[in-house]
Amino acid sequence: MGTPAAVVWDPALLGYDLGGDHPFNPVRLELTIELATQLGVLDGVELLRPEPAPDGEIERVHDAEYIAAVKEAPMVGWDVGHGLGTPDNPVFSNMHEATSLVVGASLLAAQKIASGTTNRAVNIAGGLHHAMRDRAAGFCVYNDCAVAISWLLDNGAERVAYIDVDVHHGDGTQAAFYNDPRVLTISLHQSPMTLFPGTGRVTELGGPDAQGTSVNIPLPPFTRDPAWQRAFHAVVPSLLKEFRPDVLVTQCGVDTHEEDPLAELYLSVDGHRQTYRTLRTLADEYAGGKWLSMGGGGYQLLRVVPRSWTHLIATVLDRDIEPSTPLPHDWVNNVQRRAPNAILPRTMTDETDVSFEPWDGTVSEPVDSVIRDVRHAIFPLHGLDPDDPRD
Repeated sequence: MGTPAAVVWDPALLGYDLGGDHPFNPVRLELTIELATQLGVLDGVELLRPEPAPDGEIERVHDAEYIAAVKEAPMVGWDVGHGLGTPDNPVFSNMHEATSLVVGASLLAAQKIASGTTNRAVNIAGGLHHAMRDRAAGFCVYNDCAVAISWLLDNGAERVAYIDVDVHHGDGTQAAFYNDPRVLTISLHQSPMTLFPGTGRVTELGGPDAQGTSVNIPLPPFTRDPAWQRAFHAVVPSLLKEFRPDVLVTQCGVDTHEEDPLAELYLSVDGHRQTYRTLRTLADEYAGGKWLSMGGGGYQLLRVVPRSWTHLIATVLDRDIEPSTPLPHDWVNNVQRRAPNAILPRTMTDETDVSFEPWDGTVSEPVDSVIRDVRHAIFPLHGLDPDDPRD
């Protein structure tokens, strides 16, 4: 193993807390770090502590007026606009400080990669991909993904590829670079006809100067691992090979899991693990090994998120965990103390077969028509043949 990957973490990141019974609960981060620690994934790894991002860095993708509103919101206490103070994005104390620390964590990860200190870095607290230039949305106040990509472009990267595997469309990150040909955004998500934010259609291809650099793969509800993997492999590797990014940035939300309460894709922890391993391979093959990964959504807080993101951290560190690995007794006991009625899995697997048949150019399953539509919309813009499975 070469230079160890950077893992950015500080318990202060738990301060991004939307409060009460809001689904975006920071306990999922705390339990992930505890699980990764107890399984030995973090042995000898120095966790990097972020600083809050300065306003100047946040302004890469957000208006100064919006940043001021975020700072004022906890004091104002009434409708501040900008999507703040809604059920999705309630105002909470120290909101600016907590969110700027999340941005700072993704920036620190980007800086470690750009400086050559490491080729890979992960910030599981990041992935706030719905935040727009002048408003909060979908539990996201500042878009750390977009800030990190913008910073990378100003610090040596000529092209960045962003892959978003959250169940929700990565709309804020797509919007930030919609007319920038230096950034390829690829989002696999549940169909916008059936899920927030209602965007991410195949026809969203990028602005006039960046046609083909916005790629959306909207999957039918109830899609399982084999169909999801088939769609991913039928579209993503060919585009990365053609685009040749300097860095691969990934948003790894795990709300695609079949137990997630907020959506209807039916993936497994095993499917997540397989995807992380694929992303690592793609970074090695097409991005010079440079891979910056962030968390995202995930609302089965006890059974799913800690296992999936422990697999993510392990994959980034080249310390892959065997799926059959038992969950540590101390970790299980800790969770049972917090949630006495929770029924926990015993191991790091859902025992799901994630093998898939590669797309062969025909339409035999619901996902195949999505693959066909995406390839026909995007591939010609990259000089690729949409009908040739070899492309």
